[in-house]
Amino acid sequence: MPRARPFTALEQRIDDWAHRRTQALAAGAGPWRARVLELVVFTLKQAWACVFGASMLALLVIAKLAYPDDLLLARSDALVLAALTLQILMLAFRLETAREMGTILLFHVVGTAMEVFKTHVGSWQYEPDGLLRIGAVPLYTGFMYAAVGSYMVRVMRLFDLTFTRYPPRWVTALVAAAIYANFFTHHFLPDARWVLLAAVALLYGRCVMSFRNHRSGRVRRMPVLAAFAGTAFLLWVAENIGTAAGAWVYPSQQAGWEMVPLTKMVAWLLLMMISVVLVTLVHRPTDGNVDEVRSAWPGRSERVSLENSSTLRGESATQRMIPVRHFGYGLDSHHHVVDAATGNSGAGRHNGSARRG
Repeated sequence: MPRARPFTALEQRIDDWAHRRTQALAAGAGPWRARVLELVVFTLKQAWACVFGASMLALLVIAKLAYPDDLLLARSDALVLAALTLQILMLAFRLETAREMGTILLFHVVGTAMEVFKTHVGSWQYEPDGLLRIGAVPLYTGFMYAAVGSYMVRVMRLFDLTFTRYPPRWVTALVAAAIYANFFTHHFLPDARWVLLAAVALLYGRCVMSFRNHRSGRVRRMPVLAAFAGTAFLLWVAENIGTAAGAWVYPSQQAGWEMVPLTKMVAWLLLMMISVVLVTLVHRPTDGNVDEVRSAWPGRSERVSLENSSTLRGESATQRMIPVRHFGYGLDSHHHVVDAATGNSGAGRHNGSARRG
């Protein structure tokens, strides 16, 4: 079936390369090489999704190590201009769509507003140089939040994510609003982060995301909470790099750099809930009731759930799929469909497990 979120030109080239290599490997090699290829494609796509965030981290490190202290243009102002240039390049090369850019701008606003408050109450601080700032907050900080948004909107497109049992969006929005409010109110009222963390676990606990690394690979499934935890860990790693580069410091790092406490991962995970809600404004979660998809090699089988009526258009809910040998790859896979009520059979082209990406 067509992708819900089309690739950019470079993303399409990566997918085409993986598809060609998969066909070649399937013709004359064991499945282990296909698994290695799938891992390579997964890594390439993740790196591509992180391109804005990785570039921002590189700018922070370069500014720390190589930017002269005696230049007229302050280091923080240079970072603002460099980050703005990077964002313009992302749009110019169509690595982000205009609609995605609108959501990323919301990340700027939400993140900068919180930064102004947090620096005011002394949660962390930045170098007091430069003119491009709001209060004690240099404007490049908004781009750091935008980097999180950029990753999330791009990973939705690159892996064409679908979700099973995704919670109602209005409920996720209420929880995200409560989380955002708690980032401010816990300085004056009891901290509700653990209650909110429990709410997140309850809300997303049954949700599973499905993704395909490339069109000839199998559909992979992962609990959404596991994906959230993994991303929160990577953000914690990035935060350690940022603080080591002197982009900002916590009170505990005033006398010298030390690792950011692991407990900060909780704050990042909660902040991600706000990010997730913002991303769903541009990439609405789609229901993917893929039950089981086996690797698309000759002799392997696939099985798809009929819970979603769009899986087989025109077939009744009583019909089931009998796995047979593949006669092709990707969108060319065929199955026999047997009506469970009548026993009549017919050829059917499955769509639900033929998602490219």
